[in-house]
Amino acid sequence: MGADASRTLIASGREPAASAAIVEVHGRRVVEFAIEGGKHHGAIGEAGGEVVERAVHLAVAQGIPIVGRFDTSGADIREGVSALHAWGRIAKALADASGVVPTVIAVTGACVSGPSLVLGLVDAVVMTAAAFAYVSGPDSVTEFTGVAVDNDALGGAPVHDRESGVAAIVVADADAALDACHAILDYLPDNNLADAPSFHPDDVIDRACTQARAIVPDRPNAPYDVRDVLADVLDTDSVLELRANYASNVVTALARLGGRSVGIIANQPAFRAGTLDIEASRKAARFVQWCDAFNLPILTFVDTPGFEPGRDLEWRGMIRHGAQLVQAYGEATVPRLCVVLRKAYGGAYIVMDSRGLGNDWACAWPNAEIAVMGAAGAVQILHRKRLLAIDDPAERARVEAELVAEYEERFSNPYQAAERGFIDEVVDPLDTRRALAEALANLATKKERLPRRRHANGPL
Repeated sequence: MGADASRTLIASGREPAASAAIVEVHGRRVVEFAIEGGKHHGAIGEAGGEVVERAVHLAVAQGIPIVGRFDTSGADIREGVSALHAWGRIAKALADASGVVPTVIAVTGACVSGPSLVLGLVDAVVMTAAAFAYVSGPDSVTEFTGVAVDNDALGGAPVHDRESGVAAIVVADADAALDACHAILDYLPDNNLADAPSFHPDDVIDRACTQARAIVPDRPNAPYDVRDVLADVLDTDSVLELRANYASNVVTALARLGGRSVGIIANQPAFRAGTLDIEASRKAARFVQWCDAFNLPILTFVDTPGFEPGRDLEWRGMIRHGAQLVQAYGEATVPRLCVVLRKAYGGAYIVMDSRGLGNDWACAWPNAEIAVMGAAGAVQILHRKRLLAIDDPAERARVEAELVAEYEERFSNPYQAAERGFIDEVVDPLDTRRALAEALANLATKKERLPRRRHANGPL
């Protein structure tokens, strides 16, 4: 099963399509199961469903992570409706495990029909380059729509890497897929009642972030790659980005700060100017929820001009999907730290874990702009009539520049936000790593209890 130590068999089906074992990976126990092989390409039957169901229940009872491997043609049609219920029981078991123990699936070949829905239940999916997954196959699509497609065009790894967001990581082969699954688990605790593994950092905790300071331009509209900032602020070589090619205007990553696992959400100015749209909101919301479920502190890096405008986005439900991010942050009880790197405008600033949403500690760089909107746009709205009344273009430009500077001084700079308690500290960019590590250490014993209820009725 790809483990690097002992292996204890749990069970296997009557055919070799399903097997499971407890293995030791990087010094910790993990339940690994596989649905693959056999005479009918990993078709799931009643016996195989029982094997996987039992393995998942055992993992929950023992409080240890789950790693699965799928190469399946779906329910075994020879067994009829009982095969449908077999993968239904697997789905139910994984739904029960969600938020209790980490669940990671490697798709190393096919994952089609009903069982493909399981991929949406687990915490992370790793796909090999040649793998594919879909609910309805090419023949059904062609019959229903008249459009001819093949496996790769319908549900190949590139599709799920860029378009659907199902794949957190895409790798070359099955061995690399299991390695990637284990790499993800290295950042996570065994279960929701445990703390994530902590390592003695090789990186100096009060190291100056010289690269981060140099990377971020002064001009608010100039692009840069926020991943370079993250690489400098966090422990060296510790950043593991997930869903990198999906909704790239927001970065989600596992990382370490001072040897401690953290979850990272960051606006990406290099893509769509760092605006938030539907897919970015959904991507970030699920990642926040995942980190909160497994006790990972959340670090949010903000540089956004706002929500992306567009009729199509509004018609597709920008309100509902944007609210998913609000709900995720608002319910998160883990330590939440926020850094405003450059600009934070409007509603997008609020939903990126602002003080109003309940973050525990927030800082901003000295040149950051925190406002309802950019100064130039605000001046055009507030002083439109005054500016239009000036006939001389040069004089109009001079007055407008003065008004912009006045607005920035009064409303946009981080010191105004600090005076009102919206941020805790204005931090020199060089000092970002030290400030975050200190705040994280101070929040190590944070305890927070949510209201007693069955669950919130969030904007799914």
